[in-house]
Amino acid sequence: MLFDKKKYWWLIAAVVLLTLAYVLMSGPANSETSQFDESIFSFRRITLAPLLIVGTYAGLIYLILKRTKNACSERKGK
Repeated sequence: MLFDKKKYWWLIAAVVLLTLAYVLMSGPANSETSQFDESIFSFRRITLAPLLIVGTYAGLIYLILKRTKNACSERKGK
């Protein structure tokens, strides 16, 4: 197995967080094309969603690169 069961749960949680962040960034559609909508500059779209995305990707990189205890003991035994 590539990862242990705990890592797979963390990967699933990260995918859910990324999906949530992209949904937060998109927001509702503007039905009036001739009017400017100030909601595109909201805290949620400009700050919260990008921070959530960057944090989740950083966590994913750490999770993938982190060695598990089983992998370390298997390498020492060989």
